[in-house]
Amino acid sequence: MENIRNFCIIAHIDHGKSTLADRFLELTGTVAKHRMREQYLDGLELERERGVTIKMAPVRMNYILNSKFYILNLIDTPGHSDFSYEVSRALAAVEGAILLVDTTQGIQAQTLANFHLAEKAGLKIIGAVNKIDLKSIQTEQIIKDLANLIGVAPETIYKISGKTGEGVAELLEGVVNFLPFPKNASKNPSKKSALVFDSFYDNHQGIMASVRVMSGEFAVSETTELMFMKAGFKIKELGYFSPELKPAPLLKTGEIGYMATGIKNPDKLKIGDTIGNELLIDYKNPQPVVFVSFYPEEADDYEELKKSLQKLRLNDSALQFEPDYNEMLGRGFKTGFLGKFHFEITTERLDREFKIKTVQSFPSVAYQVKKDNKVFIVTNVQQIPLDYDSIAEPIIKAAIITPAAYLGKILQLKDFFRVFSV
Repeated sequence: MENIRNFCIIAHIDHGKSTLADRFLELTGTVAKHRMREQYLDGLELERERGVTIKMAPVRMNYILNSKFYILNLIDTPGHSDFSYEVSRALAAVEGAILLVDTTQGIQAQTLANFHLAEKAGLKIIGAVNKIDLKSIQTEQIIKDLANLIGVAPETIYKISGKTGEGVAELLEGVVNFLPFPKNASKNPSKKSALVFDSFYDNHQGIMASVRVMSGEFAVSETTELMFMKAGFKIKELGYFSPELKPAPLLKTGEIGYMATGIKNPDKLKIGDTIGNELLIDYKNPQPVVFVSFYPEEADDYEELKKSLQKLRLNDSALQFEPDYNEMLGRGFKTGFLGKFHFEITTERLDREFKIKTVQSFPSVAYQVKKDNKVFIVTNVQQIPLDYDSIAEPIIKAAIITPAAYLGKILQLKDFFRVFSV
């Protein structure tokens, strides 16, 4: 395990995570130069079109430093706030993170949000500023800001250019030298556990679980169990992301890879479940903030829409849905999302990947209604009873981080909202 490093790249959207991942793939020889393309780990067509990472992407890289062989397991993560749940799942599977900041943009909202997620997960964090080839006049100040955020000296912040490759080799050496190697999560040698941090569906092999082995080892043809869902299965295949699936006979402690479960029912697997015989800590469930009802354009496609949503949830565990009915549109599903962009992406994926045309209702939020001393949740305003006792809408707790120069104007906003709320 001393030769393994598990890490991810976290940053605000458009700060260069995927481009940096491309340079890592080239530098380690994981992908041959003639096969390289921009945003190599962004496998969805939508990701390439929009230039934004939607799905986390794990990859195993072989690396030699000072004549010593290392296995580097990288997870590239999304930067958009609507996919922050993807980031939190990736952080649970690694020991370290590269916090990347664009020198032309500086520290932004998701920089802070992702940093605090990584800090809460107990990860070792390496700071790096990207796009130094653009010669931004604020580079040195951003380096100081980033160092202050992480709590390190400015000279420990790496200066790189994902576009030209400058400084990337030094950053990769830093991953080996400064990030911790994985440790066995169990003191009992008979116990084994693997954390399911992602999944996808294969028509031939059923549910494919993306896993981080926390203790013990797993072998092909071994019988094991999804502990939370109480679903036993025989491992049909396992291996690594290289980045294509590469079968292997074993997955050992500290390694990241995949398991073919053979399970065909998507409801049998829950992201955050444990494979093995020693239960790990479960992920927190995401909290939807936008609710939209989906109805198939053709009523006969209801079952296909249900299957498509189930399979999509394997690959997007923040997606939540339940049956719904509309007098005009018929049967459908009330679906919860982490934001408007999450909703847009889901709609397009249903259309492109599953060939399902849908009609959507207007988005709403969840209301907490009290009537006759009973409290219940309503996500459709038409379902709110007229004689309710009280009603509450969602609110947010926000932290505003700003340079001192803007403090006066922000304090004026506080006074405005106090008057407005009255």
